[in-house]
Amino acid sequence: MAQKIKVGAVSYLNTKPLIYGFEQGSMKDEIELIFDYPANIAALLIQDKIDIGLVPVAIIPLLKEHHIVSDYGIACDGEVASVCLFSDVPLQEIETILMDYQSRTSVALLKILLKEHWKINPALIAGTADYENKIAGTTAGLVIGDRALEQRQKSKYIYDLGTAWKEMTGLPFVFAAWVSNKELPAEFIEAFNKANETGLIHLDEVIRQNPLTVFDLKSYYTDFVKFKLNSRMQEAKALFLRKISTINALDAAKI
Repeated sequence: MAQKIKVGAVSYLNTKPLIYGFEQGSMKDEIELIFDYPANIAALLIQDKIDIGLVPVAIIPLLKEHHIVSDYGIACDGEVASVCLFSDVPLQEIETILMDYQSRTSVALLKILLKEHWKINPALIAGTADYENKIAGTTAGLVIGDRALEQRQKSKYIYDLGTAWKEMTGLPFVFAAWVSNKELPAEFIEAFNKANETGLIHLDEVIRQNPLTVFDLKSYYTDFVKFKLNSRMQEAKALFLRKISTINALDAAKI
């Protein structure tokens, strides 16, 4: 390819296996890697400043055109461990929730669970930098990614969003997928898939490169996060997107 494909990725621990191959040099002549947190990668994809992004699936309806370009993503089938509502008090006593600003999908999922599963109506406030330090008393916080694995050591109550979704729907959940905003050649997609798989084949090396004391990474990568997207996950993604269309309509009606 004469011009490199711009690929937006996330440098969370849960994405390390998927980006390992690229960081080892796979497709280095074909792609340019750009790292940021999920919401920013999503904005770049929407604005057509990148061609592919590992993005929260909640942004898919905002794209003029979208293509799922890989068999891999970030999903769970029950507990995920790193997308949780953290609190000092039981669920029914929570009055306020500080919302993680880094992922649209996790925020949308929480709104669905609050309304349809837990049936509570706390005040929702957008979190700012270091908002996790404000989780106290009846103020809870939605925390995702690496910070969530750390927050597990601090909060008395942990409500895992993957677990709650599975309880409510019986389905797995897809947090993020590799999405392009334009059609790409089949041979590029095949090579992209193989590069994604590289880190899953070399998980021990990925773990060695990313030492962590607050959580067992081997367990995290094998028992909690699911990287290969199967048909039930596609079904779950479709259900989630239908549900957030209702949430988005309700939010719009409040403006």
